[in-house]
Amino acid sequence: MVTIFIPRVALEELRKRAERAGVSLEEYIVEISLEELDPSSKAEKYIKAALELLEEAKAELQEGNLRQASEKIWGAAALATKAHAYVEEGRRLTSHGELWDYKTKLAAKLGDWVRDSWNAAVAMHVNFYEGWAGREDVEDALEKVGRLVREVLRDVSS
Repeated sequence: MVTIFIPRVALEELRKRAERAGVSLEEYIVEISLEELDPSSKAEKYIKAALELLEEAKAELQEGNLRQASEKIWGAAALATKAHAYVEEGRRLTSHGELWDYKTKLAAKLGDWVRDSWNAAVAMHVNFYEGWAGREDVEDALEKVGRLVREVLRDVSS
């Protein structure tokens, strides 16, 4: 993880744009920083970012920051799904609806367990805003989304 200083005015603008796009701040920053890469390179960077988000989620969980861990788990699932779409179809997924639709393709290719992983990730996205999930829920989601990211990593790397 790298820490950078972003002036508050710029950070608030990034947050607003991420919210309008329906993505986490981390996911939005990854999107705009990689937008000029070819699909294969984007897929590789997205899956690396997903792995980093999982590590950050683990650290947040250890510190008891369940909401932050939850959002990073969601971001990892979204980026892994986007990585797969780039590798398989050269396609950019731009909305929650497109992510949901593509999840069905992932499940068809990797197995029905993907639906459980995806549902756990979505629950974490909700938890970021609502704060309802307990530690065990977040730990379970981290495990399920970790499997999703690792399986997509295999496809992206092959």
